[in-house]
Amino acid sequence: SVLSGGGGNPGDGSADAWRAHVRSYVDASRRSRLGIPILYGTDAVHGHNNVIDATIFPHNIAMGATRDADLVRAVARASALETAATGARWSFAPCLAVPQDPRWGRTYEGFSQDPSLVATLGAAAVQGWHGDDLPATGVLACAKHYVGEGATVWGSAGGHRHPWIDWWDGWGADWQIDQGDVVIDEDELRRVHLRPFTAAVRAGALTVMACYCSWHGRRVHAHRYLLTDVLKGELGFDGFVVSDWMAIDQLHPDHATAVARALAAGVDMVMVPFDHRRFVATVVELVEQEHLPVERIDDAVARILRVKARIGLLDGRVDGRAEVRDEPPVPVEVVGCEEHRTLARTAVSASTVVLTDDGVLPIPDDATLLAVGEAIDDIGIGCGGWTISWEGAAGAVTTGRTILDGLRSRPGGVVAYDPHGAVGDVRADVGVVTIHELPYVEGGGDRADLSVPPDQIDVVARIRDRVDRLVVVVISGRPLLLGAVLEHADALVAGWLPGSQADGIADVLLGRVSCTGRLPVRWPRTEAQVSGSPTGSDDGDEAPPPLPVGHGLDLAPAAGPPDRPSPA
Repeated sequence: SVLSGGGGNPGDGSADAWRAHVRSYVDASRRSRLGIPILYGTDAVHGHNNVIDATIFPHNIAMGATRDADLVRAVARASALETAATGARWSFAPCLAVPQDPRWGRTYEGFSQDPSLVATLGAAAVQGWHGDDLPATGVLACAKHYVGEGATVWGSAGGHRHPWIDWWDGWGADWQIDQGDVVIDEDELRRVHLRPFTAAVRAGALTVMACYCSWHGRRVHAHRYLLTDVLKGELGFDGFVVSDWMAIDQLHPDHATAVARALAAGVDMVMVPFDHRRFVATVVELVEQEHLPVERIDDAVARILRVKARIGLLDGRVDGRAEVRDEPPVPVEVVGCEEHRTLARTAVSASTVVLTDDGVLPIPDDATLLAVGEAIDDIGIGCGGWTISWEGAAGAVTTGRTILDGLRSRPGGVVAYDPHGAVGDVRADVGVVTIHELPYVEGGGDRADLSVPPDQIDVVARIRDRVDRLVVVVISGRPLLLGAVLEHADALVAGWLPGSQADGIADVLLGRVSCTGRLPVRWPRTEAQVSGSPTGSDDGDEAPPPLPVGHGLDLAPAAGPPDRPSPA
């Protein structure tokens, strides 16, 4: 297989560039000795998110807030069509982590802290990626990261630089929890963290990605019991296990020892982004020296070929001498199409959670409106990580619509807007202010303090004096400690990371659609509750408890909903 890693985009990053690039690789593979085509993979984790102008759907934590398996299935199906349109037939999604500590930088990649909800939505995502006819227009789902990564312990990553960090110029963060150690017992591992993978396998998942983390100090990539005995044996998984990006390099300083441990444990395909020739030579040497049984290689190859056959890559003419140019199964025009953007806007509205409301929502049509905040008109902040580049970035990274676009579409428009709250003497009936996290990925998002930055609190306080009622919208990949924001806001709304159609949040604020979103994770109100008990009792009797999983206020639409297709 060949992959484009996060930010590894061909040409100008357009769908046409992707299509030509992937097809050139597939054509070349068909001209090889056996003519077996490659499987092209990509990190399409919330839409085909590395492609300029593709539809960027909300990240998984937002989809978890919808609690809607049909909607998740529809989003995955649309993502599959946009991915297949570029020729790629394998997506490294869905992430089935059950995140327990919101300080983890990958919290937003998990659907929920509720394992039953993760299992239900994860299975729906697998079904959506595969579709009704996998060989025709389906894209292989990859259930990741197996297993337990959502339970790693803060500080167990050791604060060390992982072996592959040095190649990324300027990336020097010390990770604290991502890729750390899981110290729970087997009962909890199975009951909470294995459950979504069981559901994914039953839903037809054909590829599983192992996780970087360790279980009681032993790396999962070298854990035969988990990979072979449990996954392939107990669960009956007959697809293939792929390693994560350079993950085997963490198993042992000696490359041959690391390769032998991973393959012996049950890894079938190894992700080697920079030195595949050394890896191939090492495997051959291990077999020839009888350090690795050839039967293990045969099993891995058989599993990979079986999956390729199921997705239709082995169908039709195979000619090792002639160039075979197979058109991707879906027209390129589907990428970023209006139907998918409408679906994304629906998903955003369904994922928006009203945390508190003192009668200000929905905002009346005749109210004058003041809009403030960097995230209120920023596509990149709303998309978060894994968008065009690996880490994502603020700014106009791709096309779409923002919260401000949605607010401006109301009959009364917006009387004033400034990202930093510099609105002069303007007054308004209602203010809408966003607070936010900047984009991040993986361990780069490990964050000890989840408090809203002081400069953003200052903006909230300043606007409070300019309006009669104040709505604060949180754009983030996890719950934040709101602190003084609570004193100023008449309504608090969790908008998560909405993607390219953030105007769906404005639809909720303005009462264009009903609000039914519910918290997929508990929302702590104090520092002690971040990693403390679910009830918040560790803060004593005086502390307000965290908002629980499932919390959210219903808002009926103020007017008839806009004309949108059903997600079913």
